[in-house]
Amino acid sequence: MYDDIDLTDLDRFAAGFPHQVFARLRREAPIWFHPPTAHTPGGEGFWVLSRYADIAAAATDSTTFSSETGGVRAGGGTTLEDMPIGSAVGSLLNMTDDPRHAQVRRLLAPAVTPRALRRLEDDLRRRATAIADTAVAARECDFLVDIAAELPLQAVAELAGVPQEDRHELMDWANTTLDYDDREVGQVDDRLARAQARMFTYGTELLERKRARPGPDLLSVVTHARIDGEPLTGDEQRMFLSLIIAAGSETTRNSIALGMSALAVDRRAWQALHRDRDLVPAAVEEVLRWASSTPYNRRTATRDVEIGGRRIAAGDKVTLWWASANRDEAVFDHPDTFDIGRARNPHLAFGRGAHFCLGAALARLEMRVMFDVLLDRVERLDTTGPIEYVRSNKHTGVRHMPVLITPR
Repeated sequence: MYDDIDLTDLDRFAAGFPHQVFARLRREAPIWFHPPTAHTPGGEGFWVLSRYADIAAAATDSTTFSSETGGVRAGGGTTLEDMPIGSAVGSLLNMTDDPRHAQVRRLLAPAVTPRALRRLEDDLRRRATAIADTAVAARECDFLVDIAAELPLQAVAELAGVPQEDRHELMDWANTTLDYDDREVGQVDDRLARAQARMFTYGTELLERKRARPGPDLLSVVTHARIDGEPLTGDEQRMFLSLIIAAGSETTRNSIALGMSALAVDRRAWQALHRDRDLVPAAVEEVLRWASSTPYNRRTATRDVEIGGRRIAAGDKVTLWWASANRDEAVFDHPDTFDIGRARNPHLAFGRGAHFCLGAALARLEMRVMFDVLLDRVERLDTTGPIEYVRSNKHTGVRHMPVLITPR
């Protein structure tokens, strides 16, 4: 009945997230077993959860739905393709379960407390101002590359303790890792292998410098931290650098870009923000819902469980489609309408439960500051060509967004 739906065919995502496909699944098959296809990694099917309530429930039950593994499975993780235990799984923060996940998370939490972010805001505003001034002076630019990517990238480099002059090399690594331009899910081509090797070498050298000369940054925290008297493993430390560069910059830049593209279309909303800056926080929340830059995360069932009348077996792959939850008609009025005045907006853009995004407050701050600065300087923004998306079902990413800026 659903032979025409293949969520592992990355070409289905090459023009953005296929919302109409998920609207159909929410109506007809909210708990659907996706059979293996020619594109499916490992030739193995998986469960697709598309409704808000089911996704939120699964996300908050990390005992039943593991970010590591389940059943007799030898691997796992949060992507469709199994990763072996001991590499990313069990070392990368978002691919660990409690208690280890909570222990590592507590080490990092002080960097993103409200007090810490208040100290960071002036620096973010200074950086955003310089970024916007350069782009406005040029009038024509690539909004993704020249504006949306720059503030999160500079911020995460500062927070992590990565030299600013290295940030673009790390962004290139993240782009190579997250964009399946010339490969399929589960495949490693020469370009990806070279990027991974370079990142491993770079990370190892940078972490050694942090051990010798620690500073007030997150990489210094992870190199010197102890849990139960033991340091974090070398893999955990290297994986943290990978995570913070990718998750800390990639998702926010896409939200800023796709949010601005929506505001470029909805000129009344942009003018409303000009008139009343108090609307900006609500607009940021609507951008997060609308963009949903992380389409899904996978979990693995640790026991037999029933959801919506369907039996899921221990070891089955279960995918939580956040982007579908954020358009669920049962939760959001007129979900396909971009509405900066939306009164009720309990979106799941940052996930739910134990794995709720640790950097959510930082991402919100970066977006608010960037939009504030642009509102000061931009009367109107027009796209001058189509948005070019990355080819991925894991990241609703933007490669390029050419625009013409009319200054205020």
